[in-house]
Amino acid sequence: MDDDTDLCALMADFFSQHDFAMEAVHDGPRGLARALDGQYDLVILDVMLPVLDGFELLKQIRRRSSVPVILLTARTAQTDRIAGLNAGADDYLPKPFGPEELLARMRAVLRRAGQATASSPAAEAGGVRVDSRTREGWVDGALLDLTAIEFDILDLLVRSAGRVVSRNELAAVLYQRESTPYERSLDVHVSHLRKKLEPSERVQIRTVRGVGYFFAASPEAAG
Repeated sequence: MDDDTDLCALMADFFSQHDFAMEAVHDGPRGLARALDGQYDLVILDVMLPVLDGFELLKQIRRRSSVPVILLTARTAQTDRIAGLNAGADDYLPKPFGPEELLARMRAVLRRAGQATASSPAAEAGGVRVDSRTREGWVDGALLDLTAIEFDILDLLVRSAGRVVSRNELAAVLYQRESTPYERSLDVHVSHLRKKLEPSERVQIRTVRGVGYFFAASPEAAG
């Protein structure tokens, strides 16, 4: 993922000569959606991306996938390198770089990962459990009747419990783009989801005006 289209074209040509197929995405929302679809062995991620920057995008990837990630960026300060590695990057390569070095780092990262991209199928918070493998959700042990979009929203909120999830993050996962100011579909889906979670006294999806949503879960056991 890099907004430099010329660089991406050169990299794709170079990697094709070394038995690697590469797909380039040039903005954060579409990049997040592609990284989470489970079809890739490795993600090369630029920090300076439109809408969602690379650090935030990496945090979102790590909440739902263990696909190897190499950060590739002109931001070379030690604090940036530490932030990237702490966010879950497997390696960090500053620009400008030699394609041979990037290729060597890719092979090393893939060896360490065993060329596996295992995801974290289940997550739980406040009595709500989601399983991304079966795309099912439960509240206090009771199976929820969820639409596909409702599951995606609930899955992201549960995995992000305790922090505000922005509308842009939700729109990136659901629609592969950023949210528009007048878009009401997210609010409608969240409203339906709230009604389905009503049997639980421990869970509340709060709206943070102008920002997004917050999944709040009381630690007390229900009933």
